[in-house]
Amino acid sequence: MTRPDLPPPPDLGRENWALFLDIDGTLLEHAAHPDAVFVEAGLRDLLAALQNKLGGALAFVTGRSVAAVDRLFAPLELPAAGLYGLEHRLEPGGPVETADEPADIAALADEVEAEFAGRSVHVERKGPILAIHTRAAPHLLPRSIELVEQALARLPAGYRVLPGNAGVELMPLGAVKGAAIRRFMEVSPFSGRRPVFLGDDTSDESGFEMINDAGGISIRVRPTAETEATYAIANVAGVLEWLGRQGAMPA
Repeated sequence: MTRPDLPPPPDLGRENWALFLDIDGTLLEHAAHPDAVFVEAGLRDLLAALQNKLGGALAFVTGRSVAAVDRLFAPLELPAAGLYGLEHRLEPGGPVETADEPADIAALADEVEAEFAGRSVHVERKGPILAIHTRAAPHLLPRSIELVEQALARLPAGYRVLPGNAGVELMPLGAVKGAAIRRFMEVSPFSGRRPVFLGDDTSDESGFEMINDAGGISIRVRPTAETEATYAIANVAGVLEWLGRQGAMPA
C-alpha cells in the first residue's frame, strides 16, 4: 500500500479518459446529515461540461442511492452507480436498476434507530445497506461499529461491515465500488478509455485498486492513512480546482 504523502495528480492530456467521481467528501463537503449538503450551480455546470468533453464518459460512484444523487444534482441525470454498485444507471436519464430493503435489514435498522434516538446519530436506510452516521456524535462511533458487527452473526451470509471516517455501514459483499467501475468500463462510452477515479474514504479503496489494475489514475482526497491511491488532493476545494482545470484544457 502507498504512503499518505502522495503527489498531486497530473493534468489529463488528450488521451481518451473515463472519469468516475465519489460525491460526499470528494465533490461536496461532508455535513452532519446527508441531506444537509449543498450543490452550487457552478458544480452542475462544470460536471455537464466535463461530461460533454469526455463524450459522455463521466459517472458518479457513490454510497448514496441514484434517486438521492438525482435530487442533489437536478436537473442533471448523469450515469451513476449508487449504493456502492447495487444500483446502476448506465446512461444519462436512462432506467435505474434499484435495490430494495430486505426484511432482516429493516428490523436491524429499527433496533439501531431505537438505541440512538435523540443522540445526534443519523441512521440512513439505503435498501440493503444500513448506514450509521456519527459525524455529530463521534463518541458513539465505537458503539455503532459494535452493533453492526454483532448483527453479522444473525444475518444471512453475504454481508460485511465497513467503518468509515465518521460512521459505519453494513452492506452486501457485492456492494463494491471497484466492481461498479468495472461494469461501466464494459459499456460505451466508457469502454476502451483510461479510467480516473476520485474518492475520499475507505469504501473507495476497491475502486482505487481496480483503477490501478487498469493502468488508470487513482486519486484520494484528504488522505489520512495508507491508501491504494497513487495521487492525492488535499480537500474538496482542491478537487473542484483540479476538475475545473481539466474542463478548461483543449479537447
